[in-house]
Amino acid sequence: MREAIRLANESVKQGGGPFGAVIVKDGKIVAGSANSVTIDKDPTAHAEVNTIRKACHELGTFDLSGCTIYTSCEPCPMCLGAIYWAHISRIYYGNTRKDARDIDFADDFIYEELDRPMDERTVPIIPMLRDEALQSFRLWAEKDDKTEY
Repeated sequence: MREAIRLANESVKQGGGPFGAVIVKDGKIVAGSANSVTIDKDPTAHAEVNTIRKACHELGTFDLSGCTIYTSCEPCPMCLGAIYWAHISRIYYGNTRKDARDIDFADDFIYEELDRPMDERTVPIIPMLRDEALQSFRLWAEKDDKTEY
């Protein structure tokens, strides 16, 4: 956790956001990174996502089962989703999402949006061309040599 916090502090000093993360497997740090949203001009470049990408590259897999992530702040919904998709086994965090809200990061807003019915959310979510879109799902379901994830 101290390394995640160190990465967060360094990120602020270098113009990035105040977030850092490391992924550990078998007691060793596999990857670490900080938030680089403003540096990379990429809204998905959160510390956890950057670290997951690095760990997957380092380990040569998209499945991080058996790994632990240490993150300087409670993961936002996007990062939490990425952590679950990566099958990371455990999450430790420092600051809470309320702490993030106190310095004007909108994690709480997104959590609240997810609790609302789709037709009451701030950004409209509108279904479209489902019948056409289902074709790729049918192709996937019929594929014998797919790599499940």
